Amino acid sequence: MIFHAARLSAANLFAPETRSVFWKVLGLTLLVLLALWLALRSVFLSLVFPWIAGFFPAMPDWAGWLGFVLAIGAGIGLALALALLLSPVTALIAGLFLDDVAEVVEKRDYPSDPPGTAMPLGPAIASSLKFLGVVIVGNIVALFLLFIPGVNLIAFFVVNGYLLGREFFEFAAMRFRSPQEARLFRARHASTVFLAGLVIAAFLAVPIVNLLTPLFAAGMMVHLHKLVSRGDPVFHG
Repeated sequence: MIFHAARLSAANLFAPETRSVFWKVLGLTLLVLLALWLALRSVFLSLVFPWIAGFFPAMPDWAGWLGFVLAIGAGIGLALALALLLSPVTALIAGLFLDDVAEVVEKRDYPSDPPGTAMPLGPAIASSLKFLGVVIVGNIVALFLLFIPGVNLIAFFVVNGYLLGREFFEFAAMRFRSPQEARLFRARHASTVFLAGLVIAAFLAVPIVNLLTPLFAAGMMVHLHKLVSRGDPVFHG
């Protein structure tokens, strides 16, 4: 079921019906990441680098080599910071385009089913901001766990698998259910949702391809919600 939903979502990425959403998601994701990169670089150049340089006011002969090493370290650090911010960015972009993706999937793959209802703008923004905050906190925890050998990679997948699986599934479910019903339905199928979240986390870990994570995750959870609903006699919807 999970891999079937993932396969359908992957096929949906480049379908003609999703082309306009594809370019909007990709363009906005790149724009946000570029803005974050410039912001992080500005913070480093204006605060961190002068602080380090303050330890060497006399500028000894080896200071040039030190600057070179620091520049390399700064580049690696900025790249790592940007990679850790990709998950929150995914959360933010998904909140803006989930309904667009869901409408395309529902019309193309489930034409005989009643269409879902988009969340009102206010609750949708509130839900997206809440999701963003939860993902940021979760990834801060994962960042600290990166320094524990044998736990770092597991922490990335477990944290992002749980958070992304939970929130993307509830987003998809709330097109057909009240927020409370969506949470109950997700809790009833928590293990399936978590495993699906691990698939999203794996997608997120692939460089370049991970720029399409919002589109992939939204489509996958729309399919998964449909598949799980049909097999649940209590929460069928």
